[in-house]
Amino acid sequence: MTTPEPFGARLRRAMDTRGPLCVGIDPHASLLTAWGLDDDVAGLERFTRTVVEALADRVAVLKPQSAFFERFGSRGIAVLEEAVAEARAAGALVLMDAKRGDIGSTMGAYAATYLEPGSPLFSDAVTVSPYLGFGSLRPALDAAVLSGSGVFVLALTSNPEGAEVQRATAADGRSLAQVMLDHLAAENEGAEPLGSVGAVVGATLGDAGADLAVNGPLLAPGIGAQGATPADLPGVFGDAVGNVLPSVSRGVLSRGPDAAGLRAAADRLTDEVRAAVSGA
Repeated sequence: MTTPEPFGARLRRAMDTRGPLCVGIDPHASLLTAWGLDDDVAGLERFTRTVVEALADRVAVLKPQSAFFERFGSRGIAVLEEAVAEARAAGALVLMDAKRGDIGSTMGAYAATYLEPGSPLFSDAVTVSPYLGFGSLRPALDAAVLSGSGVFVLALTSNPEGAEVQRATAADGRSLAQVMLDHLAAENEGAEPLGSVGAVVGATLGDAGADLAVNGPLLAPGIGAQGATPADLPGVFGDAVGNVLPSVSRGVLSRGPDAAGLRAAADRLTDEVRAAVSGA
């Protein structure tokens, strides 16, 4: 049996060749309306297909937000399944933004949904929530190793409400976010060129105030509509900035439905991020 290439290695190559950018696929109702589409399954399918066809051959990662597809029921999930398959076939890595978090067999079922080959929603990586305890993620972490997939763990998110949990202090004095980051570092120890267990750390944080040297990718939401810019990345991530994968949604999607506009926005942001993380 051939051992699959780890996600971390595949992501590092994609970031180096295509540029360090993740574009969200977030078909919320107001955006469908802005594109002149109806807020129904037909509008969802048109929107999603346009984004995938415009960007999947050029950006490193596409990140569909599962909730915006789930709200249409089984027909929305069918659109999501097709988008995942088409994006991966065009060369983009797919990060499913599902933020799943549970325990035991339920976490195992989530892992089977997104991280086991053969599943209709099999993706290159998935977002998960660790705040039932990092150990609750073990089924997803183990499944990811077997399939060569990745897991992105919420650590220091860009929403202000997150601080009441993530900045709370553990018994040993570390923030809960730092506890999770330290777990990540242990999971990624010895991985080359990059571990497959990543952290979600908001680009809007200013100084993250945490040790981000986890030897894994750092997904950084907040570029664009939430107020952060590529130039902010070195200040937030410090020495770990080379492993940052900024995530942008509205900053690119607002340029639709014109495919050329989507591509131009993605290319511009990719260039800006490259310059920021390289110090050029």
